[in-house]
Amino acid sequence: MTDNAPTSGILERIGTRQARVGVIGLGYVGLPLAVEFASQGFDVTGFDVDHSKTSQINAGRSYIPDVPSAALSAAVQAGKLRGTLDMSQLGEMDAIDICVPTPLRKTRDPDLSYIILAVEAVAATLRRGQLIILESTTYPGTTDEVVQPMLEAKGLKADVDFFLAFSPERVDPGNQSYTTRNIPKIVGGVGPASTEAASALYATTVDRVVSVSSTRVAEMVKLLENTFRAVNIGLVNEIALMCNKMDIGVWEVIDAAKTKPFGFMPFYPGPGLGGHCIPIDPFYL
Repeated sequence: MTDNAPTSGILERIGTRQARVGVIGLGYVGLPLAVEFASQGFDVTGFDVDHSKTSQINAGRSYIPDVPSAALSAAVQAGKLRGTLDMSQLGEMDAIDICVPTPLRKTRDPDLSYIILAVEAVAATLRRGQLIILESTTYPGTTDEVVQPMLEAKGLKADVDFFLAFSPERVDPGNQSYTTRNIPKIVGGVGPASTEAASALYATTVDRVVSVSSTRVAEMVKLLENTFRAVNIGLVNEIALMCNKMDIGVWEVIDAAKTKPFGFMPFYPGPGLGGHCIPIDPFYL
């Protein structure tokens, strides 16, 4: 990198912790991320349309089980974290992470309305040098086909005037072993400068950053991961039904099968697909 490289300004601000970080969407993905950024010395503003969330954050009270109130309160009291409803403050941020929901419509096609609303808010105050990262699970092509044109409509060019990347959230709510910090972060930008800037930001907060060649690769990674889980959860439940009818102990079968040191990963019978992502994500394909 040279001093006149497109990313020189944002990289310097990230490295010196002078970058102001905004997180849009303060749910089970956004709040842990905001607290992690604050713990690393960044000045963080959390944006949400839910007053109860922003008020609880400002009072130092966590509403997410994975975020201890003590950690949240420490960040707030240190002046490193605050919540707000005021989207006009987005223009003051150097880096913005979008962590909003992406549900399905009744027709089971992707509902991008929350992403679009968030991007509209970002576009309204977009300025040169800003880094915009989408974390919301979505179909491959969303970042470059939907988000990028909305932002470039302001007259600025992605990967030159501002930086745009996709980094899929990989949070496993309730998992005490794997958290925001130690789950590897996949990062793909719309160009090399965007990938570099986004990777640099996450490298301050997570243990390992995995850069990929494009936003579409990064978007597909999340869908592959969760579709893999969905298919195998369904498969093992079908095997369990078969074993039950044949008076075979399915648990013994799985325990024996998992001794194979390659080509097999154990899944176990249960109530079926659940959670925020697994039942939904395959429909994005």
